[in-house]
Amino acid sequence: MPNQSTIRYLAYVRKSTEGDEKQALSIDSQKDKLRECFPNIDLIEVVEERKSAFTPDNRPAFAEVLERIRKGEAQGLVAWHPDRLSRNELDAATLTYMVRTGILRDLKFGSYAFDNSPEGIMMLQMALSHSQYFSAKLSKDVRRGMEQKAKMGWLPNAVPPGYRNTPHRSKGFKIVEKDPERFDLVRRMWDLMLTGKYTPAAIAKTASREWNYRSLTTRKGGGKSMSRSGIYRLFINPFYYGEFEYPVGSGNWHQGKHEPMISREEFERVQTLLGRDVPKPALDRKTFAFTGLIRCGECGCQITADEKRQIICGKCKHKFSYITKKACPRCRTPIAAMPNPVLLRYVYYRCTKRREDVACSQGGIEVTKLQEQIDDRLSRVQISQKYLDWAIKHLRQVHRTESRDRHATLKSQQKAYREVCRRLDGLMEMRMREEITEDEFREKKTRLTDEKARYAELLNDTDHRQKRWLDLTERTFRFARYARFWFAEGDDAHKREILTTLGSNLVLMDKKLSIDAAKPFSILERRPDPATTEMRTFEPVQNGSVKRNSEASDAPNPGWLSEWDTIRTLVHNALF
Repeated sequence: MPNQSTIRYLAYVRKSTEGDEKQALSIDSQKDKLRECFPNIDLIEVVEERKSAFTPDNRPAFAEVLERIRKGEAQGLVAWHPDRLSRNELDAATLTYMVRTGILRDLKFGSYAFDNSPEGIMMLQMALSHSQYFSAKLSKDVRRGMEQKAKMGWLPNAVPPGYRNTPHRSKGFKIVEKDPERFDLVRRMWDLMLTGKYTPAAIAKTASREWNYRSLTTRKGGGKSMSRSGIYRLFINPFYYGEFEYPVGSGNWHQGKHEPMISREEFERVQTLLGRDVPKPALDRKTFAFTGLIRCGECGCQITADEKRQIICGKCKHKFSYITKKACPRCRTPIAAMPNPVLLRYVYYRCTKRREDVACSQGGIEVTKLQEQIDDRLSRVQISQKYLDWAIKHLRQVHRTESRDRHATLKSQQKAYREVCRRLDGLMEMRMREEITEDEFREKKTRLTDEKARYAELLNDTDHRQKRWLDLTERTFRFARYARFWFAEGDDAHKREILTTLGSNLVLMDKKLSIDAAKPFSILERRPDPATTEMRTFEPVQNGSVKRNSEASDAPNPGWLSEWDTIRTLVHNALF
């Protein structure tokens, strides 16, 4: 057993709401039990998480715990049961490998006995495998039960507004019934829609503001007003006339046993009013460069775009909207017969203002003004052609030097790996000749096996990652050099790609766009910027001719190496 006085521990407690997890101990209960079971260990922190462990890479707190152990901040891990740590094969393999190689020196469980020995690791693997099997089997059983419930005529999913699952029945035996507080209100929404005088958005506003409609409150939320998307989902749901599809998208339709709210004829009339049964022609769909990327700084809604088209009459020079008018309103000349008309296109970005609880006061901004702000940010990260040439040349020199060093290190590691394999073979022969005892054999074999695994990991080929690192770093510097030119000359798709590469968290407030620049570019933004004084324009170099502002720019700037090394390190750490 490891010496507990030399081991520092992290405790990990987890609970989710999926399947059998509802019966697991609460977070607080797990913490209390662990402190009760292990009062004398050096416990440096208790890490909490409320995520399912059934899917790999789904728990950021758990990943952070393992990383802290790899860095040596702690050497032991405490949990209530192995199923708190893992319910999938990948995380189970990671844990057992860390134990076997000595990275994780000790595991302690409040409801499971673990011994850090080959036999103990085997039993741990079995416990983790059983946890994964139990979750997978439970998920399959739940799906089968839900499909059977659907065949019986009861929707197994969450029911739409106006209905509820019987609260007085136990889980697995609930059926769908009318919501006494909301059924009539939702029926009034259908009645308003059937008049043909109201839009869904207007009905949602009336229900929320005048009727004080709020959604059913549940353990996970609720109590909210009717949203625009919610009212549209309501009006296209066949559940209200008595049918539902389960699973969604499977094509398996079931006749529900719940009380319908409307008739099928009423449902079809609403679909007609919504235009859902009218085949839509393949119109020219408008696309905009920056929609879906930017949020409003006042209300948090998405920023959308509108296009306005005008035409200048070739006869009387009057400007008007040709989308709403087919002839000049001043001289009455039809557009088709107009001599040399001038077409104008304006694009404005504005807040969607879809939040009913916030009165957003933000106005729109013309696309050219928005692009000027993006170009200004690109100018702050721009580097000169001389900086680019120097950076790439220096980068490749360092890469060649590191490649030679890696080759020498690789030869030394290969030699050490072969030596460990030779010693393992010799150990097996000594045991077969009974020159050593079983205990001595087991102890030495474990140590040599761990050493062999460590060398095998070091020998993993990293050349492809080194090449990718070199390419990504070069692309970072090339982007900083040419992004302004690409942005000015590119189409909407290229402008969008350049903006997302430049940074994230795009917020528009008072017609000002703020951008959190990506780390490499934020470094370039903060520099004193003597490098870019060499070239004010953003056109690329042609035929080697560069218009310089001063002779002093011919000498490399002393700050270049620091910036270059920081950017190189950022890309390297992201890959290794």
